[in-house]
Amino acid sequence: MTTIPAGTYDIEPSHSEVGFTVRHAGISKVRGQFTEFAGELTVSENFPESSARVTITSASVDTKDANRDNHLRSADFWDAENNPEWTFVSTSVDGDPAEFVLHGDLTINGTTRPVDLSVEYNGAATDPFNQARIGFSASTTISRKEFGLTWNAALETGGVLVSDKVTIVIEVEATPR
Repeated sequence: MTTIPAGTYDIEPSHSEVGFTVRHAGISKVRGQFTEFAGELTVSENFPESSARVTITSASVDTKDANRDNHLRSADFWDAENNPEWTFVSTSVDGDPAEFVLHGDLTINGTTRPVDLSVEYNGAATDPFNQARIGFSASTTISRKEFGLTWNAALETGGVLVSDKVTIVIEVEATPR
């Protein structure tokens, strides 16, 4: 059985990523990421008691298109000026340490909804500077509408510009406190 070293860990942003994918115009997928986030993971000896807390700076979005990023920061979408932080706080863990579901509350723009993150433990290592590290990959799919993100534009050919479904993909490397 896989064992994750127990302890409290800080997410290391320079070796981690919080990204998303959303279908655009019904024909392609647009990807983006957040460049500013922080988080804490607590791995318990009794694994189901483990927890996670993450804060994301909503204005730190980067989709490689400045106009789109500014639109996402606007009141049409995230209203980053009035909603500068998003949070995820876990509520429970199901499964074993190798692959598990992290249940929690995701808050975007002041709206909190339950989400389930499918998580894979990628292992532990000690780097050349004698720093212990652990890694995880996680993903979930949310509905934009459930978080009040309803802006859209109808297409002449039918359908809408931005899909409701958003896939969130997270790669985490964390170091012990």
